[in-house]
Amino acid sequence: MTFQVSREEGLFLRQTLFDQAKRVVIKVGSAVLTNRHGVDPEIIAAIARQISFLQSTGREVILVSSGAVAAGRQKLDIAKKVHEELRIKQALAATGQGLLMQAYEQAFAEYQQQVAQVLLTHEDLSHRSRYLNVRNTILTLFEFGVVPIINENDTVSGEELRFSDNDTLGALITNMIGADMFIILTDVDCLYTANPSDDSSAMPVYTVAHIDPDVERMAGHSKSLLGTGGMLAKINAAKMVAACGGSSFIGPGKNINILQELFSGEMIGTFFLPAEERITSRKHWIAYVLRPEGTLVIDPGACNALMNRGRSLLPSGVITVIGNFDIGAPVQCQDENGEIIASGLSNYSSSDIERIKGLKTSHIQQVLGYKDNDEIIHRDNLVLKQPS
Repeated sequence: MTFQVSREEGLFLRQTLFDQAKRVVIKVGSAVLTNRHGVDPEIIAAIARQISFLQSTGREVILVSSGAVAAGRQKLDIAKKVHEELRIKQALAATGQGLLMQAYEQAFAEYQQQVAQVLLTHEDLSHRSRYLNVRNTILTLFEFGVVPIINENDTVSGEELRFSDNDTLGALITNMIGADMFIILTDVDCLYTANPSDDSSAMPVYTVAHIDPDVERMAGHSKSLLGTGGMLAKINAAKMVAACGGSSFIGPGKNINILQELFSGEMIGTFFLPAEERITSRKHWIAYVLRPEGTLVIDPGACNALMNRGRSLLPSGVITVIGNFDIGAPVQCQDENGEIIASGLSNYSSSDIERIKGLKTSHIQQVLGYKDNDEIIHRDNLVLKQPS
């Protein structure tokens, strides 16, 4: 299996990257934070102790924490339903978010560590100016020695404003602030080559050099009991972080010494190495933060120009325009077979692209009456899909 490295090499790479990690994002999900009664105070205390330890070693740490809905449910003594209305979850989050932060503040106070709450919706990151404001706020908190505790603002997040899960939110934050490492604490111990409950030959996967389809298929072998993310979401989050040059870890959050063991070199959980080819912060924002407002179907020549020749997308390569969007909108490019090959920012609206598709750039002025750009998507604003 080419995605793996040997145990010896994996141990060396892990220790090297853990030693070098000066800025770390730690995501703790509901499966770790809660028990059948609600938020588990012992886990909260363990997280505070371990993060305070990392802070004391000179590292900057962000905590991405679920648990507000569970805390609200515990406070109001409301039983969980299989299918629960969004308004109920929003009310529970409103009730529980303050309680969750109170629990963290009290736990961190034992170690004289200050914390701050940051609540986000997807819209906060999809606008470039607000994205940079969030980044600046977090970096300023670091200057004050404060641990930012980030959660999705479930009280106001409808479907259009939601992150798909806190694994994705954590990965976006990791790349936004240029963190070295993303640590995902969950209720499974690691990835396995097969389901260990069904296959006695199943082996743990300790170090992943690159995430390919074989690794993605393994996500189905690791079952989480709680939470919304699931193992595939965690794999995708690790892939997102790797694309920007960071490493990731997925491991057992119920282990109350997990972080200290990790940074001491213990061979536990699954570690994901950074990708060899990396994208810039701006291109990460285009590829992973923005949600496409339309799709451009492009011909084989344009596909080759984008994927193999480092070119921009010109009108002549566009076959079909799907969706309605304005100038500057995020769009995706797909080939004639429906495979997404790139994302980017459009220099023209969908209605104008419809009029100039298939034409040479010299005809843009004649057809539209203006020509601000030769390219539909300039190479600087285009990101190729990361290969598996």
